[in-house]
Amino acid sequence: MRERRLAQERRHTREFKAFVAGAAGRLLHTATLLTGEPVSRPAPAAEELLICALSRTYAVWDRLRGEDPYERTRQEMAAHFAHTAWRHRRPRGGLLDRLSPQERLVLVLRLYEGVAEEQTAAQLGLPAERVHALCLHALAEMRSRRPTPKPAAP
Repeated sequence: MRERRLAQERRHTREFKAFVAGAAGRLLHTATLLTGEPVSRPAPAAEELLICALSRTYAVWDRLRGEDPYERTRQEMAAHFAHTAWRHRRPRGGLLDRLSPQERLVLVLRLYEGVAEEQTAAQLGLPAERVHALCLHALAEMRSRRPTPKPAAP
């Protein structure tokens, strides 16, 4: 009985490691966009967010039963980010750091991750109209602050 349990745990560990090897890059980029940190430098807050989400996914790995582990990890990351959004208010020099944490979350889920508006609303506990408005406002904010191109040298 104990040997079977150990074999099962080793199999789960191998499966989880394979999942992380394949998905960690995209998930880290998502976390970096959420935290508002620059992509070009180490992103400690994004790494912490990702590690927390991966640890929660690993804790339920044997109970996923056909559920997409990427989706589960992304949901864990979004939920943890939403609960700790106050930590991510100050600008850090990232692409989306000028947006509020809630706008960042909606924009990343909707546009970068491709999550449907209704799914995003259900996950965040918001009406779909609010998610739509947040996304539109975030897009308008990003468009209004585009860097102006430098004039060409003569």
